[in-house]
Amino acid sequence: MSAKTALPAVAMTAVSMVLTLAVVVMWLGTAMPWPVALVVGLGIDGGWLATLAYERRLAAQGDHSTAVTAVGWSFGLVATGVLVAHALTGEENVGAWLAVAWLPVAAKALWLVHGLWERTALTEKALGAIQGIQQEARDEAAVARARLRAEAATEETRLTAVTQAGARVAKVQAETAERLSTAWSTLAEAREGAETGRVLTSVTTPVTPGVTPRWELPLWGPVEPLALEAAQALTDDALDMLVDRIRHSESPALSYREMAARFRAAGHSASEVRLRSAWKRVA
Repeated sequence: MSAKTALPAVAMTAVSMVLTLAVVVMWLGTAMPWPVALVVGLGIDGGWLATLAYERRLAAQGDHSTAVTAVGWSFGLVATGVLVAHALTGEENVGAWLAVAWLPVAAKALWLVHGLWERTALTEKALGAIQGIQQEARDEAAVARARLRAEAATEETRLTAVTQAGARVAKVQAETAERLSTAWSTLAEAREGAETGRVLTSVTTPVTPGVTPRWELPLWGPVEPLALEAAQALTDDALDMLVDRIRHSESPALSYREMAARFRAAGHSASEVRLRSAWKRVA
C-alpha cells in the first residue's frame, strides 16, 4: 500500500527531473558548451534527488530534519525558477512552458502528502478494530432510535386510549347529571305542588294519625358509611336480650312501635321480620 501511494510522487519527480534537465541543456546550451549545461542540469536534479532520498531515510526512521527539508525545497524552487526563466526568455510557446513550470513544486508537495499519510497510516488489524467499533456504535444507535420510536408510539396509543376513555366518562357523567337534574326538578315540583301535597296527606293521614307529614327532598351528596359494629348482624339470643331490655326500660313496658323506634335510634340493625319475632319471643 505504501508503494502504491508513493507512485504519483515518484512519477511527478521523474517528469520534473527530466524536464529540468532538458530545459537547462536547451537554455544554457546556446551560451556555453552543452556538456557544461548537462552537468548543471544533472547537478540540480542530483541535489534534489539526494536531499529527497535523505529525507525519506529520516522519515523511515521516524526522524525529521528541518535543514534537509529546507534544502530539498530550495532545489525544487531552483528547478521551478529555471523553468519559469526559460519560459519568459523564450520566443515561442511561453504559455506551454509556464504551464509545466509548477511540476517540481508539485512533486515536492506530493512527497509531503505521502509523508503525512505514512505518519497516520494504520495496520489492517487496527482498521478492522476501528470499523468494528464504528459498526457497533451504529448498531447501538439504530437500536436506541427504534426503542425510542416504539416507546413514543406506545405512549401515543396509551394517551389516545386514555383520552377517549375520559371523553366517554365525561359524556356519561354529563348525561347522568342531566337525568338527575330532570328527576330533581320533578321531585321539587311534586313537593311544592299544592294538589300533590293534599293527595299525599290524604294517603298518609290514616297511617300516621295526628302527624302532619313533611315531604323533604332526598339529600344529594356524599353519604356516611355505617360503623362496623352497627353493620354486624345480631344473633337471636343477643337480639332477644336487647329487645327485652329496651321493652322493660320504662314502666309500664313499651309497645312494639316504641321499642322498635328506640332500637333503631340506638344504632342497632335488624330486619323487621327478625325484630317482630324477637318481640313475640320475649313478650
